[in-house]
Amino acid sequence: MINKVLIANRGAIATRIIRTLKRMGVTAVAVYAEGDAESLHVRHADEAYSLGDGDATATYLNTDKLFAIAHECGAQAIHPGYGFLSENANFVRRCDKEGIAFIGPTPEQMEAFGLKHRARDLATQADVPLLPGTGVLESLEEAVSEADRIGYPVMLKSSAGGGGIGMQLCHSETELRSAWVSVKRLSANNFADDSVFLEKFITRARHIEVQVFGDGMGKALALGERDCSSQRRNQKVVEECPAPNLDDSTRTALHSTAEALLSSVSYRNAGTVEFVLDADTQKFYFLEVNTRLQVEHGVTEEVFGVDLVEWMVSLAGGALPDLDQLRADLKPSGHSIQVRLYAEDPYQDFRPCAGLLTQVEFPEGEGIRIDRWIEAGIDVPPWFDPMLAKVIVHAADRDAALAKLQQVLDESKLYGSETNLDYLRHLTRDETLARGEVTTRYLNQFKYAPARIDVLQGGTLTTIQDFPSRQGYWDVGVPPSGPFDSYSFRLANRLLGNDERAAGLEITLSGPTLKFSAVTSLVLCGADIDAKLDGEVVDLNKVISVDAGQTLSLGRVASAGARTYLAVQGGFDCPEYLGSRSTFTLGQFGGHNGRAIRTGDVLHLKPSAEADLPDIDVSPLLPAISNTTTLRVVYGPHGAPDFFTDSDIDTFFENEWEIHYNSSRTGIRLIGPKPEWARKDGGEAGMHPSNIHDNAYAFGTVDFTGDMPVILGPDGPSLGGFVCPATVITADLWKLGQLRAGDKIRFEPVSIEDAVALEAAQNQQLASLSLTAPDVTPLSDRGTPVLSSLSESEVGEDVVYRAAGDHFLLVEYGPKVLNIRLRFRAHALMQWLQANPLPGLRELTPGIRSLQVHFDSQQLDHATLLAHLKTAEQNLSRELDSLSVPSRTVHIPLSWDDEACQLAIDKYQQSVRKNAPWCPSNLEFIRRINGLDSIADVKKIVFDASYLVMGLGDVYLGAPVATPVDPRHRLVTTKYNPARTWTAENSVGIGGSYLCVYGMEGPGGYQFVGRTLQMWNRYRQTAEFTQPWLLRFFDQIRFYEVSHDELQTIRTEFPRGQYPLKIEEGEFRLADYEALINDNADSISAFREHRQNAFDEELQRWHRDGQFYSDTFEAEEESTEEVWPEDATIVDSPVSGSVWQVEVEEGAVVKAGQTLLVLESMKMEIPVQAPCDGVVSRMLLEPGNRVSAGKALVVLSES
Repeated sequence: MINKVLIANRGAIATRIIRTLKRMGVTAVAVYAEGDAESLHVRHADEAYSLGDGDATATYLNTDKLFAIAHECGAQAIHPGYGFLSENANFVRRCDKEGIAFIGPTPEQMEAFGLKHRARDLATQADVPLLPGTGVLESLEEAVSEADRIGYPVMLKSSAGGGGIGMQLCHSETELRSAWVSVKRLSANNFADDSVFLEKFITRARHIEVQVFGDGMGKALALGERDCSSQRRNQKVVEECPAPNLDDSTRTALHSTAEALLSSVSYRNAGTVEFVLDADTQKFYFLEVNTRLQVEHGVTEEVFGVDLVEWMVSLAGGALPDLDQLRADLKPSGHSIQVRLYAEDPYQDFRPCAGLLTQVEFPEGEGIRIDRWIEAGIDVPPWFDPMLAKVIVHAADRDAALAKLQQVLDESKLYGSETNLDYLRHLTRDETLARGEVTTRYLNQFKYAPARIDVLQGGTLTTIQDFPSRQGYWDVGVPPSGPFDSYSFRLANRLLGNDERAAGLEITLSGPTLKFSAVTSLVLCGADIDAKLDGEVVDLNKVISVDAGQTLSLGRVASAGARTYLAVQGGFDCPEYLGSRSTFTLGQFGGHNGRAIRTGDVLHLKPSAEADLPDIDVSPLLPAISNTTTLRVVYGPHGAPDFFTDSDIDTFFENEWEIHYNSSRTGIRLIGPKPEWARKDGGEAGMHPSNIHDNAYAFGTVDFTGDMPVILGPDGPSLGGFVCPATVITADLWKLGQLRAGDKIRFEPVSIEDAVALEAAQNQQLASLSLTAPDVTPLSDRGTPVLSSLSESEVGEDVVYRAAGDHFLLVEYGPKVLNIRLRFRAHALMQWLQANPLPGLRELTPGIRSLQVHFDSQQLDHATLLAHLKTAEQNLSRELDSLSVPSRTVHIPLSWDDEACQLAIDKYQQSVRKNAPWCPSNLEFIRRINGLDSIADVKKIVFDASYLVMGLGDVYLGAPVATPVDPRHRLVTTKYNPARTWTAENSVGIGGSYLCVYGMEGPGGYQFVGRTLQMWNRYRQTAEFTQPWLLRFFDQIRFYEVSHDELQTIRTEFPRGQYPLKIEEGEFRLADYEALINDNADSISAFREHRQNAFDEELQRWHRDGQFYSDTFEAEEESTEEVWPEDATIVDSPVSGSVWQVEVEEGAVVKAGQTLLVLESMKMEIPVQAPCDGVVSRMLLEPGNRVSAGKALVVLSES
């Protein structure tokens, strides 16, 4: 009896074998190359062992590694699957030598049938009809002579080959001579045997094979036949059982012939006898025997209701019933069809396509079987067979099976690297296939014409976006993304008559080159761009017809504006992620594989009905895009006199601000005067007066990250701890998308009523394509951000209602201190609003002492909302003391002072601020500002503390903002001023009184203590990730220490579900917490006093040393104005920004297209490439130098 089996294979066959082993109660042992580490066969197995990095030779074919693992795990048997070692006789012999059962035929049988000339001899002895052919050929001249005797066409075949490898059809002597060397080489490379032979080729041939199982004692059992005639390059594409259009006498003859052949050699285990059947004469001829389980065995299992893998394992373990008994029980039923899903591009001659799969979905149901190894998030490696899955259906008859197959393929969804799924959808609807009249050459004439766009060049930053983008996940740190200039984007879709949610392309600074495979229409809107269709200039803001085969080339965006939008009829076809197709590049999801498009990508077009689109002049609807812009804003949520002085607010509105080169979709950084501030510091929220206890941000709010304001963009964070004096109105958010480095802007306050009216007019304008312009007067008296308030005497806490633009309202509770009671109050309001919603209410996002209400002001006015919120407060104060919430304790690893944190600090000192007091060691800064004796004391507190999760999404993607439950564990720091531009994913930091785990790579300001595992799982559900985010409100985090190297391993395993966390269910009661505070009041007070003294000392040091106001490092712009030789080639800067890296030295010989240096602009790395061959005679700039668009960077001379 076999109790443990090692599967010496990968992919779909490995998962299929594991399924049977588990049902049998046999332990399944998987092996895997590191490139396959995320394969389902690794996850499904009972045990899994790595074969290391490398291709098949270094991994799955490395028999020393396989046997070492087999002995280590105690495997009693090895199942080879198909391919790899499944027909390697020497491997079988070594299994015998190592005392491990091989689940398959004997080595002698493999050798006999593996060499085609020997197989023909055995077939002759068993009276199996043969095609005219030869034995092993000794020379090319012999081959030519034999081909003349047999008659062309002939097939030149490897004697040791299989699976369609090492064979070529030859119609003439010229083709035979040409194929001779390549076929012998392929044979030698793949099978270590370069012997070849010839066989007559039948023009209208069907490929029919019989599934046989032998007991090794002389009995063989045929389990029906399969038609595998749908082939491409001798690789099967469609397989079915039983074979259609086959008369009973031929069918019976095939079965008996196959049984006789394998009985004659006492064949052991599963095998397949393959025949060529002449479609015109119905005669069949022996082709070969495959001494293994076939890829297409599943259709036989479906029709006969058997499990061939179970038979194989049972026979190897001596437990298979007698074949005569099995024969008596066989009852074929219905029809089964299989198609193979490959990572290949049928439109590009079936080119293999390795890469990321971001969507993998298959239907389930009766008669549907999917053998697969893939799931969303898997990166298909380039080193192995490209088959992803086998789609198998079973139904009562062939017509029903074909209809079911079509339905299953239609409902299946694969996205990412290219696959043949759409090709199979078309193929299964072909009339020839439907009639069952397929021959082996049939697919050569099948025409496939997909609707797609091939990306020949990706441009600087080109992403798929949609409108109204991603909604409903602001409370867990998922930004809306979507088009930065939504007006231009929506106008493009409107001109095409597209659904408003149709996905289009956002093109930043310079555009892509796109080749269209199908007839369609497109529109370009937004900033002016150099656009040409097959070399002819095309206009913006009008419908352009495109023919199949045409190429659209988009160059640089003009000097005004930053983004152009491309819409195509019907929109781009890509999967939704959290309800939207918009790309969030920092989060690596949405759009095309969560990133900008690049050369080699394929963009699919959604089907659309042909429409006669009118030629509409929309020039009156086009807003001016220039380098000077006025942004209309609603004052608030934070203003004077609470946070800013009146003078600060006056300066904010009167000043002309410059766009910083380090701006992006996350936010537009501004250069301008620093505030005087109304406070000396942020108290427990941080040392800088810009610091506040974390609250949710509104879209388009102006966020003072220290002394530098940033207008948050569509990829900006949802939660943070900085004040925001104004919020751009919804009708003007589009303008942010057209700002570029060096532009100038002013802020203009307007009333909420006017903001709502302007949005309504803009919507009407897009709907009607006619100008709608309401009268709006800038406010002479900007008033106050506070819309209303309630007193402590009325509702138990002071409540303030702050305006945050025209779609957000911020509800704040109590004094500006950290008090978990206030967080409970916000939670209670959130629950009340969820139970008592209003039409137009969209999202509720809690902060530390606040709740942000996101609503549609076109449906719900501020006055109605305020009245509803005040009604809630009358009920909440009485219930608070008895409130309790679920509170899990989640234990997670922490790599203390991780290398990634130090890298971020180094980058900050290089490109943002040279002399910050928290550099070069954040830990030393934390020690100093908290008055601790050593960094070891800091470490002890961090690992002793239990951190209560107060909010999610700080910064991004489920990242927790948490505070220690025990106030004596609350370390206080200030945040970076200005913020970092880069932070490693899952860095752990402290800012103010709060700890944050960064959900993803991006900007940040918390002081580092280390790094941990992922807070977000993009594609997979595991025991810990029942949704993409790990943590919940009011969870408690406990850290345990691991090394940097240990964490790297954990970060690999955790998203796969291979690193379990200790999670303890519990409850957090406000009454218990307040009892803890009261019982330890004296020691808590002493701790706070000591901490405040150290905080004050640090603040005084800042003032004394001139560090209170950030000495922000601004790269100086280097003058490059010189006179160059007339024959010199000057390479200039395409954008404003700074030099990030220099890739070549003076004197270097460079080729056209070679990268010379890399610029950083708008948080994008922009390579500057040589326009021609030459020698670098002058490199004008160094890393860190600032440049403006058009400035000379490099001088090239002729080589």
